[in-house]
Amino acid sequence: MALSFQISVKILLSNHALKTRGLTVQAWSDRVRHVQQDTDVERNLGPQPIAQIMAEHGLKPHDLVAASTEQLTHKMVSRACKGRRLTPNVRLKVLHALNRAAGKMYAMEQLFTY
Repeated sequence: MALSFQISVKILLSNHALKTRGLTVQAWSDRVRHVQQDTDVERNLGPQPIAQIMAEHGLKPHDLVAASTEQLTHKMVSRACKGRRLTPNVRLKVLHALNRAAGKMYAMEQLFTY
């Protein structure tokens, strides 16, 4: 079975095929599209209001992780406080965890400036 798979893969690949650890890998150099990254997007936005809110309540990143019912990591919370741009999904997880840990309802606009 493995031999027939390897043969069929070799037939499908062009001359640019490379043999690595028994696997045939195609170097798709002629088909690779270079996606230009948007360099205008600022990723580090400085300290966010969430850091001050957490300090007012005496909360540490671990407190939010412990209070969260979702998949939330210490790294996500630390990045939120430092101002690293987060995805909307991660921001929502942080918001839910903070509301639970603080016992108060905050809006997304109160935690992040972006």
